[in-house]
Amino acid sequence: MIMFFALLFVAAAIAGATAFVIFWPLALVHLRDRHPDVKARLGDGAFIKPDALWWLFSGRYRQVRDPQFTGLATPARVALTVIVVALVLAGLLWLLSIAVSP
Repeated sequence: MIMFFALLFVAAAIAGATAFVIFWPLALVHLRDRHPDVKARLGDGAFIKPDALWWLFSGRYRQVRDPQFTGLATPARVALTVIVVALVLAGLLWLLSIAVSP
């Protein structure tokens, strides 16, 4: 039963990854087109760049006062959070399954 729930968390992480792959590139394109100064700060390759992901994850994207951008970045942040939390919980359940197995 524990491994079943661990797999459910992996499925949630996959769903989060799907949403992230949709919204984060759209947000980056919006930055490129309308906020080149912010895009320059994030640098090239911001899709998987750790600094850019931490900028999104920490919520600093809200400093850009553009409701269209935050409308794209907020679902990307939620998706990134779902990915991280779901994988951590799946890993913990996997470790628990190893600990309690006979």
